[in-house]
Amino acid sequence: MPVISKLSPKLELNTLAGFAAILLWSTTIAVVRSLSEQVGGLTTAASVYLVGGVICLLRLGWRGDSLRNFRSLPLRYLFGCGALFVFYMLVLYLAVGMAKNRQQVLEVGLMNYLWPALTIVFSVFLLNKKAGLLLFPGAFLAVVGIFFVIGQEVSISWGSFTRNFADNPLAYSFGLLAAIFWALYSNLTRRWAERSGGGVEIFIPATGVLLLTFRLFN
Repeated sequence: MPVISKLSPKLELNTLAGFAAILLWSTTIAVVRSLSEQVGGLTTAASVYLVGGVICLLRLGWRGDSLRNFRSLPLRYLFGCGALFVFYMLVLYLAVGMAKNRQQVLEVGLMNYLWPALTIVFSVFLLNKKAGLLLFPGAFLAVVGIFFVIGQEVSISWGSFTRNFADNPLAYSFGLLAAIFWALYSNLTRRWAERSGGGVEIFIPATGVLLLTFRLFN
C-alpha cells in the first residue's frame, strides 16, 4: 500500500500564501477602482504602498539575513528591475484612475492582463527559451480567454474597445505599458537575480515614495 507523505508545515504555509496571492491579485483592478473613485488614484496607490513599504522595511530590519541578502543583489537587478516594478505600479494605478467609466476600467484591466502572454513571449528573447510551434497560438488563446472572462459582466466588443481607446488613449496606453513592464520585470528578475524577489522589500517603499511625490505635485 503506497504511503502518502504529509506536506511539511512550511510547504503548507507557502501553498496557502500562493492561493492568497492569487485571490489578492484577482481583486486588484476592482479594489483600485473602488478606492480611486473615493479618494483618487494617486492617493490610493501612495497610501497602499507607503503602508506596505513600512511593513517591508520593518521586516527587512527585523531579519538580519534579509538585509545581508539584499546587499548582495546585483546592481542591475536593483536598479533595472526596481525601476520596472515602480513604473509598473505607477502606470497601472494611473490607467485605472483615468478610466472614465467602469467599462473602460475593465478594458484597461484587459490591457494589463496581457502580461502573462507577454511574459511567455519575452522569455524566448530574454531567457533564451525554446519556442515551439504552439507558443504563439497558445499565447493568443490565453489572451482570448482573458477577454471572455473579463467581458462576462458587460458587453465588450472590438468596436466598443476601439471607440473607448480613441476616447481615452492615455489610460489604455498606460494599461498596455503596465503589461509590458511587468512581463519585462518577470523575465529580467530571473535573468539578473540569483534569488527571485530579493529586492521587493525595497521596491515597495520606493514605489510608495514616488507615488506620494506625484500626488503632492499633481
